[in-house]
Amino acid sequence: MNRGVGLVLLAVTSLQVGAAFAVELFDELGPAGAAFGRLAFAAVILVAWWRPKVRGTPIRTAVAFGLTLGAMNLCIYEAMDRIPLGVAVTFEFLGPLGVAVAGSRKPLDLLWVVFAAAGIVLLADYSGGSLDALGVAFALAAGALWAGYIVLGQRTGALFPGGSGLAVAMVAGAVLVAPFGIADAGGELLRPELLGAVLAVALASSVLPYSLELEALRRLPQRVFGVLMSLEPAVAALAGFAVLGQGLAARDWLAIGLVVIASAGASTLET
Repeated sequence: MNRGVGLVLLAVTSLQVGAAFAVELFDELGPAGAAFGRLAFAAVILVAWWRPKVRGTPIRTAVAFGLTLGAMNLCIYEAMDRIPLGVAVTFEFLGPLGVAVAGSRKPLDLLWVVFAAAGIVLLADYSGGSLDALGVAFALAAGALWAGYIVLGQRTGALFPGGSGLAVAMVAGAVLVAPFGIADAGGELLRPELLGAVLAVALASSVLPYSLELEALRRLPQRVFGVLMSLEPAVAALAGFAVLGQGLAARDWLAIGLVVIASAGASTLET
């Protein structure tokens, strides 16, 4: 299990640092364009590496996984374009949290709901200002998709050897996001000076973390996986501060901390 824990921690760090650098591409490509570039590069790399064989395999599961993954990426990028990275990921994490709490009936569950609700109330008045409502909506949609990503990702990992299922999924995700990305970025997607940056984001935000998470899901129960993933909001806030200079007030750190505690607590519930 220790190896699985290390895989998740590395995946979380890589994903959120990559997301912070992706935000810097929004001015040139737009959020949808950056999401498409990231998924397209990741799909090419993973297919070339794993060379998945789709004949005789339950491809529908991998495709469903990929469509969920693609939609989740598009929604969270649209959210990060409107609200700070750490705040967006905190709202996003309510999806997995809701699934964990909904599956249990113990009185203690109410405590985690209270913690999460308190965190969201604090974030609603971000640093004394107001959050973009559409950005929050995109983050919440990404959260709902994240819950599906965990379930479908585990099924895909069980059905496909290595990362071949992830390769199929990434192609499906890239195809789903392509119309939005092309409409958002247009010819900017072909600018040579941007290709290197998009490739780096694809490696840091998709190829490495999703491969690590898929391996971790093979080794860890969903409950343990969920506890470790609850670190994402805090890591995202740190990445936003270090890479983008997105400072957070003390109340915002408190809000993120409350959601992290709620997510970790809910993930330990036995269903």
